[in-house]
Amino acid sequence: MLLEGKKILIMGIRNKWSIAWGVANSCAENGAQVIFTHNTAESAEKVNALIQELPNPNGFTVESFQCDAGSDQSIQECLENIKAKYGKVDGILHSIAHANTEDLRNDFYKTSREGYAHACDISAYSLVATARIAKEIDLLNENASIVALTYYGAEKAIDGYNVMGVAKAALEASIRYLAMNLGKENIRVNGISAGPIKTLSAKGIKDFNSILDIVEEKAPLHRNVTTREVGDAVTFLFSNMSSAITGEIIHVDSGYSIMGV
Repeated sequence: MLLEGKKILIMGIRNKWSIAWGVANSCAENGAQVIFTHNTAESAEKVNALIQELPNPNGFTVESFQCDAGSDQSIQECLENIKAKYGKVDGILHSIAHANTEDLRNDFYKTSREGYAHACDISAYSLVATARIAKEIDLLNENASIVALTYYGAEKAIDGYNVMGVAKAALEASIRYLAMNLGKENIRVNGISAGPIKTLSAKGIKDFNSILDIVEEKAPLHRNVTTREVGDAVTFLFSNMSSAITGEIIHVDSGYSIMGV
């Protein structure tokens, strides 16, 4: 198993349709001990019920910790609590993003200053803060791997993606700079650009079903991807098999991103 003996922190689990859930299942089935974070106290009961469904052949303790991605203090308290209970981790998945609904539904030029700052803070800066705090409190084992989830809307203008595309572009740039800085510590940082998937977050994107139809029509594989397929790619990046890969954005999108039309 690719991740046997490794501890993986999944940040941003929401429900069983989340890409993070696909990642968690792949990691667990590949031998990892998986730890979670959730956003609010209100979501704790639902998340804790969900994670009990995780494959757990080794009988690991499965637990979720509250973490407000918009607060450095909350991130620090969360990561310190995780270290106190589980020790160092070998991988962190950043599956955290948020934009105000009106900033996704309206034309991009109508984005407010506050909405722009909020989307970039939660969706991009939270990765920087997490990496910094994890490094400062010595949470990461040697050869640890950090992976963040992004989307093609960071590279091309996607109707309805709007300010989230800008935030994901900032996230992808942050991945490259973090990889440069943390490489000397043998910490790798990469991103997975997943094809469109029907998640709770996707419901905020106008005409999302039409995006799925276009991918199915245009992508070389002529189908959309699953959360498990994305999860397997993340598992690879957490594993020792990807030990020379850092600073990359890997597309898991049935090949859609290579097409010129």
